[in-house]
Amino acid sequence: METHGSSGVEYEAVGQDYFDNRKLKRGAAGWVLLVGLGVAYVISGDYAGWNFGLEQGGWGGLMIASLLMALMYTCMCFALAELATIAPTAGGGYGFARRAFGPWGGFLTGTAILIEYAIAPAAIAVFIGGYMKSLFEIDIAQWVISGGFFAVFLGIHIMGAGEALRLIFAITALAVIALVVWCIAMVPFFDSTKLFDIAVNPEAAGASPFLPFGYFGIWAAIPFAMWFFLAIEGVPLAAEETQDPKRDLPRGLIVGMFILLAFCMLILVLGPGAVGSETLKTNTNPLVAALEHPSTYGGPTMLSKFVNFVGLAGLIASFFSIIYAYSRLIFAMSRAGYLPRGLSLTNSRQSPWIALIVPGIVGFLLSLTEQGDQLILMAVFGATISYILMMASHIKLRVSEPDLPRPYTTPGGILTSGIALVLACIALVAVFLSDKTMSVAGTQISVAALSAIAYAVFVAYFALYSRHHLVAHAPGEEDAG
Repeated sequence: METHGSSGVEYEAVGQDYFDNRKLKRGAAGWVLLVGLGVAYVISGDYAGWNFGLEQGGWGGLMIASLLMALMYTCMCFALAELATIAPTAGGGYGFARRAFGPWGGFLTGTAILIEYAIAPAAIAVFIGGYMKSLFEIDIAQWVISGGFFAVFLGIHIMGAGEALRLIFAITALAVIALVVWCIAMVPFFDSTKLFDIAVNPEAAGASPFLPFGYFGIWAAIPFAMWFFLAIEGVPLAAEETQDPKRDLPRGLIVGMFILLAFCMLILVLGPGAVGSETLKTNTNPLVAALEHPSTYGGPTMLSKFVNFVGLAGLIASFFSIIYAYSRLIFAMSRAGYLPRGLSLTNSRQSPWIALIVPGIVGFLLSLTEQGDQLILMAVFGATISYILMMASHIKLRVSEPDLPRPYTTPGGILTSGIALVLACIALVAVFLSDKTMSVAGTQISVAALSAIAYAVFVAYFALYSRHHLVAHAPGEEDAG
């Protein structure tokens, strides 16, 4: 047992067989697959979820919030591209913060990401339910939909990373084609006056047709604007399965981000501009609703059925890929002892099967609430905390280790990560400003409070147990001496 007093942690030596039973398949992904993975993480946000921001801030509020979040995510991706070449391990953000701030920083960042990635599939499962009910025009119980999707896609992931990543890429490519078709179909019906059809609240400060809920609406719309980009930061989690991490990870992050920026602006303008913000603000299937609205194509058509079917594929792509992401994060943190070590065991196909199944059960249970907007807020809570810590890690390493080899360097340096850090702090405040309640065992509880409680439970586990049982010489812990 080795004790490190500066961080209050203890390391235990393990045999080589421990690591032999915890290996991922190297070389399963090149940079093109990583671009597909990055877009896949997020593409469900183009099909559903973003439109709830119209209810919070109106079109103007959501547009301003989206521009702010686009700036935050772009700056963050440039910073993460640098961090990914410094510490290319399966832990992603956990590994970056571990390098910058030690075990406590790594754990706090990793568990914040885990909250985001474990809850996001539950929200997506709710939206999948909405698309399936619209597509097949039958009332399917949510537990049947969620149970079926979790079972099938967990099974595919357990079969191996190469198979999973190639399937994710194919599904994502199809979903991208459908978004392009939808954008073209909306252009003839665009009318800028429809963007501002939500009734103005005269009591709100700064209220106008552009900002019907005033300045506060901008803040309240931020968590839903993040849905256009949420989870792109998961690309570095594929580091240990990438052919050349120092070359491929920056390419995957940055190219994927620019694709998402283009779709964000097109969808936010063309959807509400074709049928009105009021029509889409609470719809769980907004793109199909826009195609079938009386002011566009007047009902179900071959086009709307195609977008509905492929929209389902887009939701599946995000669902599928985020399952991949959370399993790699849990694998890395478990292998190093931050989470129970059994979670990092891999099977004969080098897939972390326990790290796939356990959060999958949690996600399935959460999806049964059928409260997609509340689940988005819970995911955003974890995301914003992780963004703050990752950007702080970038700044810290630039200051404390200026000579550290950096195969890729962030344009603008700490100014770029500083902008992302400030905007992430604003986004975290917005989570509390947009707070909703969720029914838990018949009791209404604040979503932000529920998220904070879950985070506190993780912190207590680390403080009381796992920090005394970390694994010496695990990837990411080699500098622990």
